[in-house]
Amino acid sequence: MEQDISEKAISFLRRLEAYDFAGCRAMCSGGATVWQNDGQGERAIDATLRQFEAFAADVDTLRYDVIRQFRNADEVLQQQVLHLSRADGSVSKVHAAVCFRFESGGLIDRIEECIYAVPTTEAL
Repeated sequence: MEQDISEKAISFLRRLEAYDFAGCRAMCSGGATVWQNDGQGERAIDATLRQFEAFAADVDTLRYDVIRQFRNADEVLQQQVLHLSRADGSVSKVHAAVCFRFESGGLIDRIEECIYAVPTTEAL
């Protein structure tokens, strides 16, 4: 049985948690793009995954919590929180609203993400 697109969006996050960037890439179309609210505009998925991989190199653990999720025929919109911890004991949270758009073959074709990082001292 094929995963529905809601499950695929979460599966993409689980692969990021596992540092499986090749697996994330395999879930995307050849021309997949990513837009984030960082002022850098639209980027290819490959550039975004390289950037995330460099970011994750300094992180001991990362975990996504999906707070809520909505979907239509080819898009999933979700509110999520990325929990990060580093070797120095610091932790932080990145709150985001993310829209995954899927092409007809079930591959991710576009990701749009609005993020807000929240420093915290609470334990994961």
